[in-house]
Amino acid sequence: MPTNVVLVTTYELGHQSFGLASAAASLRSAGAAVTTQDLSIHALDEAPLNDAGLVGIYVPMHTATRLAEPLIQRLKAEHPAIYICVFGLYAAMNETHLRQLGADAVLSGEFEQGLVDVYDSVASGRPATQTSTISLERLRLEVPDRSGLPPLASYAHLRMPRGDSLVVGYTEATRGCKHLCRHCPIVPVYQGRFVIVDPEIVLADIRQQVDAGARHITFGDPDFLNGPVHALRIVRRMHEEFPEVTYDVTIKVEHIKRHVDLLPELQATGCILVTSAIESFDEATLQRFDKRHTTEELISVLSAMQAIGLAVNPTFVTFTPWTTVDTFIDFLETIVRLGLVRNMSPVQYAIRLLVPAGSRLLELSEMAALLHPFDANLLCYPWSHPDPAVDTLFDQVAAIAETDLATDDSRAEIFTRIWQVAHEALNPSAIPPAPPDLGILPAVAVPYLTEPWYC
Repeated sequence: MPTNVVLVTTYELGHQSFGLASAAASLRSAGAAVTTQDLSIHALDEAPLNDAGLVGIYVPMHTATRLAEPLIQRLKAEHPAIYICVFGLYAAMNETHLRQLGADAVLSGEFEQGLVDVYDSVASGRPATQTSTISLERLRLEVPDRSGLPPLASYAHLRMPRGDSLVVGYTEATRGCKHLCRHCPIVPVYQGRFVIVDPEIVLADIRQQVDAGARHITFGDPDFLNGPVHALRIVRRMHEEFPEVTYDVTIKVEHIKRHVDLLPELQATGCILVTSAIESFDEATLQRFDKRHTTEELISVLSAMQAIGLAVNPTFVTFTPWTTVDTFIDFLETIVRLGLVRNMSPVQYAIRLLVPAGSRLLELSEMAALLHPFDANLLCYPWSHPDPAVDTLFDQVAAIAETDLATDDSRAEIFTRIWQVAHEALNPSAIPPAPPDLGILPAVAVPYLTEPWYC
């Protein structure tokens, strides 16, 4: 008789969970009876817990991990006999705290085989004790089993410039990253390595999502061009089989510059949007983050993308210990100069530097004087800005961004409001009007996902 397993995800940026589906496939292949639940869509269903021997909680990101905290405590209090395994990127880096909450096993990296091992031990009546694993071994994965998850239409859609929306699927062609950006949460686990997913698995996953109604695919790889040959092999075959299906990817500025010759083929195979972690226009901050690109190189990359009609979705870390009111205004002026106002998701104006456990930012001697002790509840090292005016500005900008996530205010209108509060912080008696050309459409029409959150 198989041990019943409940797999839970709490939040994943508005997409159906690849990680949960991959874990379910591996466990079902091993003989487990698996129930999956996505708490971002539905409340926790208690019924499957009554006869479950193992609960797996997926924590691929910071927000998901914080949302998992009360769930672990609740499970431990109400179902003390259940073995709890927390798995995903943020599991190992927060192991001590998760164990204090009640987690029995903690898995990060390539977690599928570890989950099967935990299941086998629980099913045999010999639960593993204090299991903790970071595996970077390339596994032969199963095709993700998405049965039991909410339908794709329940998740974020892609809003097209002409006003229609596309149902979005999500898959991963690689995991990890070969870069070591200091602020990146992937680095403490993967340490500069990345692992490819077999192309046949990726394509089978795309195929089943298209059959389920997807008309656009998000590739969730931390950097789609970590392995350019692998990436192109997949999108060529995807486009050949589904020429009407579009896709978006995430690519580092440095990689776009290095592989600029590949952009036309990405565009020709259906890529309509590239997310790129620009992070800052300040050269000193880019060096602290070890981003390996300059603003001048960024401008060259943006020009190359614009030339072929490929839209960019820029992401930033706008508030850091080194941000000043002046540099924030410089940031806004640069957004205007580069024609990125319509590209900016409102939340990107209010991203505050997060320093998780194991962050390479801790290598910088200047960080010691800036950080407070690690806060296990916040899952990070908090910091306060040396200038209280900057923290006040952050609060004002965040309030605008969060309020406008649920409104129909255009991105130009949101920018104008942020422009005003920034200049009020600099000099309340001399607030220049926002630049007059904000309403002009960008050279490349910008599609965007309707899920606005970030981390």
